[in-house]
Amino acid sequence: MVFSVIYDNIVLVLQASILVLAALFPIVNPIGSAAVFLTMVDSFSVELQRKLVNRITMYSFFLLFGSMLFGGKILSFFGVSLYAVQIGGGLIVAVTGWQLLTKDGQKASATAPNPEEVLNQAFYPYTLPITVGPGSISVAVALGAHLPSQLHARSFVSPDILAASIVGTLITCLIVYICYRWSRAAAAMLGKSGTTVLMRLSSFILFCIGVQILASGIRSYIEVLNLH
Repeated sequence: MVFSVIYDNIVLVLQASILVLAALFPIVNPIGSAAVFLTMVDSFSVELQRKLVNRITMYSFFLLFGSMLFGGKILSFFGVSLYAVQIGGGLIVAVTGWQLLTKDGQKASATAPNPEEVLNQAFYPYTLPITVGPGSISVAVALGAHLPSQLHARSFVSPDILAASIVGTLITCLIVYICYRWSRAAAAMLGKSGTTVLMRLSSFILFCIGVQILASGIRSYIEVLNLH
């Protein structure tokens, strides 16, 4: 009997972990984000990139998990709606994508980066919005709101839900770490011309994602206005 209960709990946690991973992975998009990340750190040393990736991975985990745990409550406390997060975040993502798309690679690599200044930027813009953007935060907030009801738990802080959220988020961030950590090796396999094409394409996609998030926020805002 006890074994059956433990087995059911393990299965429940695994199912919820897969649900969290399946929801977060497509929107975080570690592979596409890694190409954008490489565009920004192309002139950095390998050691500086490694330190930066470590911080990005850590910040991404706490940002995603914190959004699931506290995101809805924080937005309600400050009176900020989810569509406002989408509009503001979409603008930031679109501007970042446009800057990367129009960046002159030769000028960018002419000056050596300051390691301390680079690491201070690990949260913004490298983690937010490049790695974990407003779309990812929106999904995380929605997961935090709907996971308890879907898994028949009393609240998000129940042990099963917490364990599943931590496992799913950890796996997502581990994939981010792998993609970012070995992005240079992947670029070396593609060659200089292939890497340039991938970087420009990724920057354009990032710009389009920002526009899409912005449009979604505006559409949600219009729908709210029509209801009133």
